[in-house]
Amino acid sequence: GSEAASEQGQEEEVEDRLKEHMDSLLDKSAKARQAALQSLRLALSSKTLSEFLLERRLTLSDSLEKCLKKGKGEEQALAATVLTLLCLQMGSGPEGEEVFRSLKPLLVSVLTDSTASTSARQSCAMALGMCCYIAAADLE
Repeated sequence: GSEAASEQGQEEEVEDRLKEHMDSLLDKSAKARQAALQSLRLALSSKTLSEFLLERRLTLSDSLEKCLKKGKGEEQALAATVLTLLCLQMGSGPEGEEVFRSLKPLLVSVLTDSTASTSARQSCAMALGMCCYIAAADLE
């Protein structure tokens, strides 16, 4: 009994931290946004959070869109990596497809922007490929 309660407490703590990181993606400071992206990358790559993310996928994808649009270099690269992990967590169902479809044009835009940093373009290419493989319904 106490083990289950302890586990649930830990899960709630993790979710609270994730909510804070998601809120920090909207911070005015680029450093704060980058730190939040790094924390989200770590969390999404180390734990299955599909239930938590299912309810917040639109909020998170909107925040990632802002980071990709307004950010530079490292921030764009991190945002593309977090997007890839979000697609992995959402899977090949309609939710993953929705996230991919909404951000695909922006990934292509950063990828083809010759003024964008190499790391940002590389991460966007990786995100485009992985998300397309996982979540694209259209075979083309």
